Amino acid sequence: MRQVRADEYAEFAGARARHLYRSACLLTAGDTHLAEDLVQETLGRLYVRWGRVSRVDNPAGYAQTVLTRTFLAHQRRRSSREQSVDVFPDVPDGRGPDTPLRLTLVQALARLPAKDRAVVVLRYWEDRSIEETADAMNASSAAVRTRCTRALGRLRELLGEDMSEYARP
Repeated sequence: MRQVRADEYAEFAGARARHLYRSACLLTAGDTHLAEDLVQETLGRLYVRWGRVSRVDNPAGYAQTVLTRTFLAHQRRRSSREQSVDVFPDVPDGRGPDTPLRLTLVQALARLPAKDRAVVVLRYWEDRSIEETADAMNASSAAVRTRCTRALGRLRELLGEDMSEYARP
């Protein structure tokens, strides 16, 4: 029976790891190394509880919730010795069609507080409802609405009201 569960977990982890990594990259505002650590920690936590997780209605949603809470916990306990930087560790090769837009958005996300960034990623990247976002963040629906309004307003300030310069011709 253990081998069956291990196989189920391996299949799930293989199918979801890439999506979790993309979400983690957004949550960390482009810090790919931290994103990898968050995904690894998330998958480790899921493995320990896989017997229960495999029986929930939406294991993928559960995994995303664990990722978000892991990110927020990391932000709370971050050492005072760590310094945020404006320079990303990996330099893009410029071959992607949306590289300038992607970099601009990631840089703008980096300037948001962690909880506001998490709300934006969950609501608009993951396309979750306010209630699902509130549950994932362990917050009230009103707090999520407030953070959404604040985060979007801040992104508009950072990016400007007119985003036409970032749109494809």
